[in-house]
Amino acid sequence: MSINKRVKIQKLPTGVPGLDEILGGGLPEFSFNIIAGEPGGGKTTLAHQIIFANATPERPALFFTVLGEPAIKMLRYQQQFEFFDLDKLNNAVRFINLSQVVMDNDLNAVLAEIIKEVEAAQPSVVVVDSFRTVIRKTPGGTNHEDLQSFVQRLALHLTSWQATTFLIGEYTQGEIRDNPVFTVADGLFWLSQQVERNSIVRKLQIMKLRGQASIPGLHTFRITGSGVETFPRTFGFTGRTKKPRDRHRLSSGIPGLDSMLGGGIPEGDSMLIAGPSGSGKSALATQFIAAGLRCGEPGIMAIFEERPEEYASRAETLGLDFEAALQENMLTLLYLRPLDLSVDETMREIINAVQRTGAKRLAIDSLAGFELALAPGFREDFRESLYRMIGALTRTGVTIVSTVELIESFTELSLSPYAISFLSDDIIRLRYVEICGQLRKILMVVKMRGGNHSKDIREYYITSEGLQVGERLTGYHGLITGVPKQLNSEVGGQGEATSMPDRQSPEGS
Repeated sequence: MSINKRVKIQKLPTGVPGLDEILGGGLPEFSFNIIAGEPGGGKTTLAHQIIFANATPERPALFFTVLGEPAIKMLRYQQQFEFFDLDKLNNAVRFINLSQVVMDNDLNAVLAEIIKEVEAAQPSVVVVDSFRTVIRKTPGGTNHEDLQSFVQRLALHLTSWQATTFLIGEYTQGEIRDNPVFTVADGLFWLSQQVERNSIVRKLQIMKLRGQASIPGLHTFRITGSGVETFPRTFGFTGRTKKPRDRHRLSSGIPGLDSMLGGGIPEGDSMLIAGPSGSGKSALATQFIAAGLRCGEPGIMAIFEERPEEYASRAETLGLDFEAALQENMLTLLYLRPLDLSVDETMREIINAVQRTGAKRLAIDSLAGFELALAPGFREDFRESLYRMIGALTRTGVTIVSTVELIESFTELSLSPYAISFLSDDIIRLRYVEICGQLRKILMVVKMRGGNHSKDIREYYITSEGLQVGERLTGYHGLITGVPKQLNSEVGGQGEATSMPDRQSPEGS
């Protein structure tokens, strides 16, 4: 058979955000599928979302209910989701109760009833919920051969009538082997809930899909007022990947720091700002976003430790007006603080905001807060999580500034508690030093992939006008240890910045 004569399988949209990507482009038309998992996993909600996305009056969807949940009760709850279209009910979407047929007859009678309804309606989608109840409740029980024959005849008939089918059942993974239902199925959607300490994480796996390549592995999903939303493991890893050779430099909003960076932060870079609590990490990230706003560049701040109103209020202490930018939709404050987040969900939230607003700058404050917001299972793989997230975000072309808190050590100069410094294009290190009985702050550019940078160690201050970088500190050695020593009395004060006037604002970490 030549390539041009091969049958092309059309793909249906599922209506579930992220699921088409997981499936490799959509749902194979006329396929025979199973949605399986334990009770409460979201199986029925997923099926409803798919049928409302595809049903039309000309090609309706048939939803066969058995002995599980009465249709009137099920519809009462399903109407609360945004995908539910009341105008399609009993028109494009029809519900048929098979309870009495299942109770009084064998599998042949059940099959005959389904065939009768399918021939009359010629549906585009057919759902049987719960299919396992059909098998359990037929009089006299069902042996392996009868079950296999029933499933094969059902699949053959529905496929010949060009219907895409879903059988919903409550199964455990140990039941997959030697079950003819799973053998005949073209697709197997497995939904599960995992309890991780006090958090519950929902996961989806496409265990089987004939005819096209799906994304393997476990994908997290969440059920919200909109319905089911999935978060593919590879979300954001397609599209732009190559950075241009001659890149524009973005101002950090701090002239002294821009000078140390050779003109600013290379566009599309990921910068890590590392330092102890109270050293001004958030202030630096805030000024970076504010500098973009002044140039008409939309910005996003993903915050994990403070509420948006608190963050905007604190920006005012640095002389920055975030309220106006928020009202003009130039600034987006994403507050991501639940304790059961997944990395993929966080990426989806941020990337959607980038695409929605056209943002050029993104600040993540902070990585420590991000780690705490994740479900425990994702915290265990936090290094891998950051690799995936930063890689996905930089592919959008946005410039990222992330903050990370360090516990200050006076024996080494650490750059991150997660051993992730290799993920960042640029690194700025903030630290405290003790000089002449005063606790002072110093700043240094440790790494910059986009070109040369200053090797100076400079003192900086946080004032009512924001973070300001002073002159190079000379006359000392061992500054990066935090306990420097004066070289000699003649040069001891050379270049040493004096204490600032009493106009310092509260310092953000």
